[in-house]
Amino acid sequence: MEGRDAAWFDALFRDHAAAVHRYLVRRAPRDADDLAAEVLTIAWRRRADVPEGAELPWLYRTAGFVLANHRRKKQPLTLETLPEQDVDDDPADAVVTDELVREALAHLSPRDRRILLLHAWEGLGGEELAVVLGISRGGADAALSRARSRLAAAWARS
Repeated sequence: MEGRDAAWFDALFRDHAAAVHRYLVRRAPRDADDLAAEVLTIAWRRRADVPEGAELPWLYRTAGFVLANHRRKKQPLTLETLPEQDVDDDPADAVVTDELVREALAHLSPRDRRILLLHAWEGLGGEELAVVLGISRGGADAALSRARSRLAAAWARS
């Protein structure tokens, strides 16, 4: 854990806490503050496991696990219950209010939705998606391509 001291964590927090919080607000708006705190606590506890240069994808992956555990304890959050109000005026949030987009997303598997939202909302590319999904870069690129194709097919049906 050489170099992974309080200053390292302060930089990690400063650089990525807002992105982690936005990720969780989009998925669990009522509990985002607590979930983000839990993700960052895990990052501190497991700081030796956080890959240098891929901190944000690691945090997103951890947030996905924290969110999955949280949802197992509660009723699942549907797209219809996402907040009407924009968070930080992010244009990606406007997608949630579009009925056709919600309908098309609802026809996708949870994995396809996750991949597309990580790419569209969080701005992750192939290498970062690979880290979050725990697969190779080629696998991530293929998964994104397949998810896009299935979204296009769902869009055409609706």
